Amino acid sequence: MINNSSSQAPKKTYPQADSSPRRKAAIEAATEPLFGLRLSGISGIIGLIVLLLIVFLASLALGSVSIPLSEVIAALLGRETTHAAWREIVVDFRLPRALTAMVAGAALANSGLQLQALFRNPLAGPSILGINAGASLGAALVVLSGGAIGSSAITSGRLSSWLAQLSLVGAASMGAAIAMLLVILVARQVRSSLALLIFGLMFGYTTTALVTILLHFSQIDQTLAYLSWTFGSFSGVTWQQLPVLLVVTILGLGLSFLFAKLLDVLLLGEEQAIGLGLSLNRVRCCLIVSASVLAGSVTAFCGPIAFLGVAVPHLTRTLLRTLSHRILIPATTLLGAILALVADAIAQLPGSQTLLPLNAVTALLGAPVLIWLMLKRYQLF
Repeated sequence: MINNSSSQAPKKTYPQADSSPRRKAAIEAATEPLFGLRLSGISGIIGLIVLLLIVFLASLALGSVSIPLSEVIAALLGRETTHAAWREIVVDFRLPRALTAMVAGAALANSGLQLQALFRNPLAGPSILGINAGASLGAALVVLSGGAIGSSAITSGRLSSWLAQLSLVGAASMGAAIAMLLVILVARQVRSSLALLIFGLMFGYTTTALVTILLHFSQIDQTLAYLSWTFGSFSGVTWQQLPVLLVVTILGLGLSFLFAKLLDVLLLGEEQAIGLGLSLNRVRCCLIVSASVLAGSVTAFCGPIAFLGVAVPHLTRTLLRTLSHRILIPATTLLGAILALVADAIAQLPGSQTLLPLNAVTALLGAPVLIWLMLKRYQLF
């Protein structure tokens, strides 16, 4: 007598589809048309644009010297102001600083958004791949290895000479580029995003150790000069440097918009993305290049700015309640610019001559946001 149960081939079992709200939102985002923005997303973006305009004008009016808003608008339009010094303050000092803050905030926020989608890790940010650490190492080599040019570039508050600008920004850019190339080489060899994440962390620790050794053997004035650079600042970017930073940021943001659909697919998981025909290694390398260009350029010009790249994507998801990157990318760009302007305004302590370290302000703004999100156990990410 034949045992039918033994002769039959075992049935294949397939994992049941995850019906969690996060996965449903990811599937909905990945299957939307390219320009399928919801009405809530459009209204949210319009609201952020209006808020950005308000904060931008307020940043030009507030400071150690308060200037009436009407005078600020007159200065921006090229008209005469009541006091000649007001126009100089607005155009020559506050306007490039505000524009730099907007560009840097947008770049860091988008860099963090891409990396969080790539690694599917809510704590991923621009520093996670060692890009900021590479830029910091490049700057440290100029300032701490007896480079008087780089030291004077930092201690002068504003980069006074073209050679000083080139030495510091060039070294930081080169450090970020080398770090980016190393990460890309590793990304082409490993298939696990977790392994790539660990490599980025170890690379960051290694470069931090090298900087610490340089600090140990450096002179006091060089150490203080480097530490002042690590505080971060939007005031060191001049009108001559701003177009370079702006062009690089626009290129990085353009890549972000092109990758919006791919980022939605990555939210489904690596296996599902590969099953949909996605070339994971190629997408991973493209995202690393985009995020590294955005974060590296800002670090080179402004120093390492903390928490914006990690906190802003979370805030954007909380406000708009969506995982669609066609909405998140423009919204994150605007919100990053807004929070950078707010942090810079707080750092200047309007009405006083005191300047707070920018990194301290961004940490005080960003850390409570992350703690609140952890306590709330936000399900969209």
